[in-house]
Amino acid sequence: MLVGTTHPGNIGATARAMKTMGMTDLRLVTPRHFPHDDATARASGADSVLDVATVHETLDDALTGVSRAFGSSARLRSLPWPIRDPRETALAVRDMPDGQKAALVFGREKTGLTNEELERCHALVNIDTNPEFSSLNLAMAVQVLAYETRGALVTPAPKGPEEPEARPATGDEMQYFYEHLERVMLATGFLNPKNPRHLMRRIKRLFNRAYPDHNEVNILRGLLSAMERHLG
Repeated sequence: MLVGTTHPGNIGATARAMKTMGMTDLRLVTPRHFPHDDATARASGADSVLDVATVHETLDDALTGVSRAFGSSARLRSLPWPIRDPRETALAVRDMPDGQKAALVFGREKTGLTNEELERCHALVNIDTNPEFSSLNLAMAVQVLAYETRGALVTPAPKGPEEPEARPATGDEMQYFYEHLERVMLATGFLNPKNPRHLMRRIKRLFNRAYPDHNEVNILRGLLSAMERHLG
């Protein structure tokens, strides 16, 4: 996923990086220009990726149906958030249950992802570079993560005991849960309506670490609904 891409050539270069690693699902959030001749030129034959790329108005919309999202950032934020390197990210993607979708999310060329956008991701991915010259262009960053992901996926994961796994909650299910939780917290007076963001950010970190499944989120939302009924 590319968020707020300003130069269409970077979209094309990303499509090329994806196709060389066997990836086909490119989602664009409010690109400045797309489709565009520069995107097609920089794709260098990866037109099949551009042809099926989808454009979304919001990151939430793009993340619909995604179980885990990893936000790439060149900056290690003051925001306390789980941080992975590209290889750890690739292994986390490999070990997801069959049929679940993961998203690699990349921000704007100059400013990257906002903290609010990063909150929609389960972890921050940082590519370790030369501290004296750490600049990677967008397509380079995509290529690094796509390469590591392909390497992990073609290497069989170690087998453990066979256990049935519940479907992980999708990104949109988690977002509905956070909205429901914030509503109940406000109604009970637990959350300060003048400054809700700090506490909600910590709560999102907690649940991103817990990685709840679909059934667990439904249980939590059922609890919240019962609380709402009790409040009247």
